[in-house]
Amino acid sequence: MFGALCPRPTGGRPTSFPACFRPGVLLKCRVRAERAEKSRASALAQSLNHTFPMIQTGLERLLLGAAPPPAGRWALLANQASVATDLRHGREHLQKTFPGRLACLFSPQHGFFAEKQDNMIESPHQRDPATGLPVFSLYGESRYPSEEMFQHFDTLLIDLCDVGTRVYTFLYTMAYCLEAAAKWGKKVVVLDRPNPLGGQMVEGNLLDDDCRSFVGLYPLPMRHGLTFGELALWLNKEGGIGCDLEIVAMSGWRRDMFFRDCGIPWIYPSPNMPRPETAMVYPGQVLWEGSNVSEGRGTTLPFELCGAPWFRGKAVLGKVSVTPLPGCFLRPVAFQPTSGKWAGAVCQGVQIHVLDHRVFMPYRTTLALLQAVMLAHPQEFAYKQPPYEYEYERLPMDLLIGRKTLREQLQTGAPIMELEASWREELRLFDKQRRNFFLYES
Repeated sequence: MFGALCPRPTGGRPTSFPACFRPGVLLKCRVRAERAEKSRASALAQSLNHTFPMIQTGLERLLLGAAPPPAGRWALLANQASVATDLRHGREHLQKTFPGRLACLFSPQHGFFAEKQDNMIESPHQRDPATGLPVFSLYGESRYPSEEMFQHFDTLLIDLCDVGTRVYTFLYTMAYCLEAAAKWGKKVVVLDRPNPLGGQMVEGNLLDDDCRSFVGLYPLPMRHGLTFGELALWLNKEGGIGCDLEIVAMSGWRRDMFFRDCGIPWIYPSPNMPRPETAMVYPGQVLWEGSNVSEGRGTTLPFELCGAPWFRGKAVLGKVSVTPLPGCFLRPVAFQPTSGKWAGAVCQGVQIHVLDHRVFMPYRTTLALLQAVMLAHPQEFAYKQPPYEYEYERLPMDLLIGRKTLREQLQTGAPIMELEASWREELRLFDKQRRNFFLYES
C-alpha cells in the first residue's frame, strides 16, 4: 500500500511523501500528540486533586507516570476500596490511562465489592459489570490462585487497603499470590498505600508455628507497623518466596502519619471496617471473634464496642484498672446488635474511645479487657468453637492470639504487664528486622 502511494522511479527514491508522512506534518502531529499527553496528565492530576493531598498512593504514581508501567498484560488484585483520591476506582483509571492492558481482576475476602459480611462467607468468580473483565475470587472454593487464572496475564498489580494487623486476611491472599507468581514465572507490582495505624509502633507477641492459619501464616506481631508494600518485601525475603517483585512507593507518606493525617478518603476495605477509628482498635478488639462476647458486629460501631447481655461493666472495668491503658477511655454502654452474636438482645459493654492514637496500645487494651471478662464472668464467658477461617480443630482464640500459652496465662490472671515483658525481646528483634524493608522515613 505504501508503494502504491509512493511509486519509486528508477533512482529508487519516492517522488513525494503522502501528506501524512511529510516532515512538517509529522512534526505537527508529534506536537499535537505531546500536547494531548500533557493535557491528559494535567487533567488526571487535576482530577486526583494533587494540589491538596499530602500523599500520592502507588496507584496514583503509576497513573501519573512517576513509575514506569509494567510490560505485557495485567491483572489487578483489588476491591471496592482501591480508589484514587477522586474516588474513582483504580480499574477504571487503569483502563483509561493504559487501554487494553488490564486482562482480569482478583478479589480478596469479602468479595470485590466488599459485600460479604462475615468469616467463611465465600464469593464466587464473576464478571465485572463496569469493565466486562473476569473477576477471580481468592476467597471462594480455594484461597490459592490456580495456574489457569495466572495464564491470563504477565504482571499482577496489587492495590489493597490493609489495616496493619496480623490477622487481616488480605495479607495472606497477597502471600499466596507471591508464591504463585514465583512458581509460574509472573511479576508482581504492589501499588502501596498507607498503614492506617502509622509505621512507628509495633505491638504484641509474634505468631507461634502451632497457631498458623489463614489469619496468621508468618511470625508477625499483631501490630506490625509496615505498609502493604513493605509487607510484600518482608514476605518475599523472610518467607523465602523469592518472586519477581516491585513496589510502587507512595510519595509524601511518613511513618509518623496515621490515616487521618494523609488527606485522602477512607473507603471501607471490609464491611465492618467503616472508618479509620475502627482500624485503630482492631488489633485488639478482633480477639472477641474468638469468644461469645459481641465485637459490635451488627451495630454502627463494630470493634469499637464489645459486650454481652450478662456483662457487668463495673466489675469488668474494676479489674481492667490495674493495667495502664494509655491514650483511651473505656465508657460503659448498652447496645443491641441487629446481626451476629446476641442479635436482638440488649448487651451491656464498653466503647473504646481513642483519645491519643500516638500512645494508644490496642492489643494491650483488649488483652486487659479480655482477661477482666474471663475473671469477672467465669460461668458466662466462653470461647467460640471451630470452625473458624477454615480451621476445624483448633480454638479460634488461639489462632487469633497466636500463642496458646498466652490464652492460658490470661485465664489464670497473670498480670498483663508481665505477659508483655515475656515477648519484649522477640518484638525488639522483629522491630530491628523490619527496618531492612522500610520504604519511608519518619
